[in-house]
Amino acid sequence: MKTFKTSQKSIITDSIRKQFLMLFLFALGFSSISFGQVGSSYGIRAGLNYNSNGDLFNAIDDAIENPEKNMGFHIGVFGKFGNRLYIKPEFVYTNTKSKYDSGDFNMQKLDLPVLAGIKIIGPLHIFLGPSFQYILSSKFEGVSSDDIDQKFSVGFNFGAGVNLGRIGIDLRYERGFSSNEISFLGNNGIDISKLETRPEQLILSLSVAL
Repeated sequence: MKTFKTSQKSIITDSIRKQFLMLFLFALGFSSISFGQVGSSYGIRAGLNYNSNGDLFNAIDDAIENPEKNMGFHIGVFGKFGNRLYIKPEFVYTNTKSKYDSGDFNMQKLDLPVLAGIKIIGPLHIFLGPSFQYILSSKFEGVSSDDIDQKFSVGFNFGAGVNLGRIGIDLRYERGFSSNEISFLGNNGIDISKLETRPEQLILSLSVAL
């Protein structure tokens, strides 16, 4: 009888130890994640851009059916200053593509978003801010054009994201404050197309703090 009680006590003790160890490991892991989110940081950011050929939200069905139609990409760097409330400037190279009935419109540009954000709960945060754009080059069906309203323009971003340690994922919406069109001319000098260089976009990004 004494042996049975001793064995039972040993089993209970081992169970408590295992639960305590699991709790300790969980707390340690949570602390590591939390530490990775605290304070200022800098790092790299990359992801995908989806352009609209008009109203972005009316084009969602088309995006689901043909996800590669207006898909582009971006890669760049960022700096984050602050913790719960933060400022996050970014410097990004972006390559976009838009398909029209008359051909493909490709554009390369530099983007400089300057975002202000706030942590909502846990790893979730929201942000917004202006985005400055400078067009490097633009081609429509292989034809380049310098006939653009302005190479430099201003838009805005807003979105939400989550940070898990040094890894972050965010989804944002972008559009220009005003229209900024570019014209392409045919061989006879007649205007064949006017395209918007500040279309509405959905931008999905993965970031890594270094």
